[in-house]
Amino acid sequence: MKFSLFAVVAATCAAPTAAEFFLKEQFNDDGWTSRWTESSTWKPKAEMGTWKHTAGQWYGDENDKGIQTSEDARFYGISAPLDKPFVSGDKPLVIQYSVKHEQNLDCGGAYIKLLPGGDKFDSAGFGGDTPYAIMFGPDVCGTSNKKTHVIIHYDKKDDNLLIKREVGTETDDLTHLYSFVLSPDNTFQVYIDGKSVKKGSLEEHFDFLPAKEIKDPDASKPADWVDEAQIPDPEDVKPEGYDDIPEELPDPDASKPDDWDDEDDGEWEAPMIDNPEYMGPWSPKMIDNPDYKGPWEHPKISNPEYEYDADMYKVCKDGCTHVGFEIWQVKTGTLFDDIIVTDSYEEAEAFAAETFFKKKDGEKTMYDEAMEKQQAEDEAMDDDYMGEMGDFDMDGMMGDEF
Repeated sequence: MKFSLFAVVAATCAAPTAAEFFLKEQFNDDGWTSRWTESSTWKPKAEMGTWKHTAGQWYGDENDKGIQTSEDARFYGISAPLDKPFVSGDKPLVIQYSVKHEQNLDCGGAYIKLLPGGDKFDSAGFGGDTPYAIMFGPDVCGTSNKKTHVIIHYDKKDDNLLIKREVGTETDDLTHLYSFVLSPDNTFQVYIDGKSVKKGSLEEHFDFLPAKEIKDPDASKPADWVDEAQIPDPEDVKPEGYDDIPEELPDPDASKPDDWDDEDDGEWEAPMIDNPEYMGPWSPKMIDNPDYKGPWEHPKISNPEYEYDADMYKVCKDGCTHVGFEIWQVKTGTLFDDIIVTDSYEEAEAFAAETFFKKKDGEKTMYDEAMEKQQAEDEAMDDDYMGEMGDFDMDGMMGDEF
């Protein structure tokens, strides 16, 4: 069979570029401790919590494990190198992992960080001050702070940029999947459990760039600009005797008590009550201002400092080499699992199908059974307590004096 050169070239060009995987971590072997390094010099040892290798209290597969925080009121730090550096180019950056809060989380973070550093990365000292490219994932503290962090480092500002409009988060006790996609067209997308919850342009949702327009510094409101919508009616006149109306007057229904003694008690005076005819200080009624021009709007001009940056998405232009978790938790019990860093969201979806979605229904069933059992035990304890109270000898406690 013969092929034309054109057909061969066309077929080659049409072939999709194979996805690359920079990290796949499922924690399903004891060798995970050789891949991950716990932070040991970030905080004093007494303030650091240890990680537990477990499937948790409820799960879809008891042999499918993750790493879980294990001590209350502790800092946690742990990091691992990527299999190869991710360098921002013409393909997306995709970060995905699962989180389960088994402790009814009241205050604590559960976000992941994508980190630069290469061979100089300090795994032992990895912590809150370590530079990062992306910080992504849930954070909960109290009733008002419940969000999914989306923070992107921007080298040109040397700053970590927070998303302007907060992304919600899941707060129940089950596993949830968090996915972040950063694309070469300077857009992003956040998924929770495979559903898109936020997407848009980096320029619109983050403070990468200065405003396209600014107020004209040479413009000012004209001196004769009238921005008062209403004015006092010049024909309205205060009624004669208006100011003579007292604010209070003696209560006409009050009478001097029969036992009142003028010599001992002084001259009796009726108590004062509000005067229903008193209307307060007089002011003329307001009418529409015939000269009103409306609110003055400061004219805008193009911002000379604005310049679009086509490379906003290049958070790893010099290469990102590690991922890590550095968090504080008041109440412990958060479990992390099924981490993937790739350049294809389709591959991240396929990985989620093999992991998160394969396990979630079984986990939910086990969780529901555990909650039903706990509720039955709590109700039994309440019944026992009430029974003991019913048998309590109140007469014996009262003593003979009652």
